[in-house]
Amino acid sequence: MFQIDFASRIPIYEQICNSVIRLSSAGVLKPGDKLPPVRTLAAEMGINPNTVAKSYRDLESSGYIYTSVGRGSFITDKLSKENAKKLTAIDELETAVNNAYIFGVTKNEMIEIINKKFGGGEQID
Repeated sequence: MFQIDFASRIPIYEQICNSVIRLSSAGVLKPGDKLPPVRTLAAEMGINPNTVAKSYRDLESSGYIYTSVGRGSFITDKLSKENAKKLTAIDELETAVNNAYIFGVTKNEMIEIINKKFGGGEQID
């Protein structure tokens, strides 16, 4: 269900958060859906339960999930389809910028590409 890239520079807990956002964006996870228990997900992925717990805490503090003691963690309605798509696009942009940096693309080259997209060098809100 969740995709983790152990070779990525993105911390595993962030990858789990991003997966929840992506799955919500795709409509796989809907408001009220229960997330896997921390220990179950950790065992399935072969990671430390504290990593999964940190992901769930971050998602909860952002309002994307809520936790009910003894019942589990559930998706909230904050991840509307449009908001989730925007967050997914930001995540993909960060990944693309990181990859470009690794392959030697300079900051100025990246800025030039962004400026072309926004029609020159005007201010970006």
